[in-house]
Amino acid sequence: MNMHVHFVVPDLFLPREAAAGACAGLHLPALEKILARAQPAPLPASSLEEWLSAAFGAENQAIAPVTLQADGEYPGAAYWLRADPVHLILRGDQLILRPIGTLDADEAGQLCASLNRHFAEYGLHFMAPQPQHWYLRLGSAPGITTHPLAQAAGKDIHALLPHGADALCWHKLLNEIQMLLFEHPVNQAREARGEWPINSVWPWGGGHAPDRLLRPFERVSTDSPLAAAFAKVAGIGHSALPGDAAQCLAGGKGETLIVWDGLRHALQLGDLGEWRDSLQRLEQTCASPLLKALRDGRIEKITLDVLQAHASQRFVLTRGMAWRFWRLSMRLEHYAAEYGNF
Repeated sequence: MNMHVHFVVPDLFLPREAAAGACAGLHLPALEKILARAQPAPLPASSLEEWLSAAFGAENQAIAPVTLQADGEYPGAAYWLRADPVHLILRGDQLILRPIGTLDADEAGQLCASLNRHFAEYGLHFMAPQPQHWYLRLGSAPGITTHPLAQAAGKDIHALLPHGADALCWHKLLNEIQMLLFEHPVNQAREARGEWPINSVWPWGGGHAPDRLLRPFERVSTDSPLAAAFAKVAGIGHSALPGDAAQCLAGGKGETLIVWDGLRHALQLGDLGEWRDSLQRLEQTCASPLLKALRDGRIEKITLDVLQAHASQRFVLTRGMAWRFWRLSMRLEHYAAEYGNF
């Protein structure tokens, strides 16, 4: 038996000022045992995008060409950016970003066609192989640094806009895109139906396609479209999260990756109730069966990576360590106080 489960969970530890209320009344015995008895260590990756890029060998977090390939297109030698459709809401002096929840292929096609007509002279080409996955093809790498859409969701975008040598040009470009989309017939129809208009795009994840991705895992189980895209392009079998994580252990050897993105998604929506529900499902369907499998000898080690903007942590638990009864379990809010000072 030589099986290792790598379990990745963004946003498990809330900021400590929110943790006590959000965690009140939660029953998480297996997760709390894993955290208490494992060996912790700091983790450099601060986001799921950064973690996946490092694990699968996508240099400089060049995510756009990876997801483009997963969406059925050939990236070739071009430089690609994600340019996902978003809705910006003005609140006082803040401009809050909301990802678009519903968008059909016809709407995406019409909006991208308008953008392509307008920006043809600039050598920019937009495409939407999936309605909510938009891409921008460039002739060369721009002089900007960007932030993932997931990091900007629900936040004021002013501090998260592209920065770098070409930042002012890109700010002007985004303003021009916003003006073009403002009165577009697609958006007028969406507003008439009570739906958010697509009034901007969010550039992120730029780069050239890697020659090939690494294959660090035998199998991947996830609720994250991004993790599934990396697995698909790397040629690794992947599936949705099962009702019992023990189902991921078929085969009895090698590395299994489980990515639970439900907590992060709930926080992007500002929904602490859904965060609590997702955490309870994590306990029941993943933490509890994985801890039992470790104690029964079906797996040798669990590595739990908790990702957050600051102070990400890795918790490594072997079978022998799982029986360290003197390491008393602590409530989840304890870890927010220790690692969630952000």
